[in-house]
Amino acid sequence: MMVVVVASGELASADARWLDVADLVIAADGGAASLHALGRRPDRLVGDLDSTDANLVADLEADGVPVDRHPADKDATDTELALDAAIGGGATELVVLGALGGGRIDHELANLLLLADPRLATIDAKIAHGATRVRVVRAGGSARLSGASGDLVSLLPLGGDAHAVTTDGLRWPLAGATLQFGASRGVSNEITTSPASVSLERGLLVIVETSLEGAPQP
Repeated sequence: MMVVVVASGELASADARWLDVADLVIAADGGAASLHALGRRPDRLVGDLDSTDANLVADLEADGVPVDRHPADKDATDTELALDAAIGGGATELVVLGALGGGRIDHELANLLLLADPRLATIDAKIAHGATRVRVVRAGGSARLSGASGDLVSLLPLGGDAHAVTTDGLRWPLAGATLQFGASRGVSNEITTSPASVSLERGLLVIVETSLEGAPQP
């Protein structure tokens, strides 16, 4: 099941296309306002609702949209709570919109780090924003990069060094390389042959793909 979570950060104009292919759309608090601006409504609203107009919440409830209210004093962001709802709802594919941009870099970083949640290990999870997609590949795993020739790919280790990183179809290849945590060696590689790929034996790797021809199709 394909679930889209809409957080309260910025949406790119092309992001709405993900809504058209979703089986379930969950708004994380202020994400409801972003959907409302697009003339859309979520299938579920989750959060402490401090960023959503009370009239909009009332309208959604009147339309039968389930609302999961959480206290303001909580141990998780609204986006994480929405991910919990997506996982509990049986998501097999997960796309988070509105996770980047806005005035809170702490929220932006927290949203990116949510991709490392072990519960997402068996779910095809990504953050999408216009022409950019972010996902992770875990130890012993691999990822197919389906961008076009010239598209940018950055590989960033998370939580420690990424060991035995091997790529295929990139301008600057890696063969069993170690990418050091905190270093920038993996930034701004390029696809030369599509589909390209990346794999690693140990560690955790964040993959940032940026299409130079605009947002790719979902």
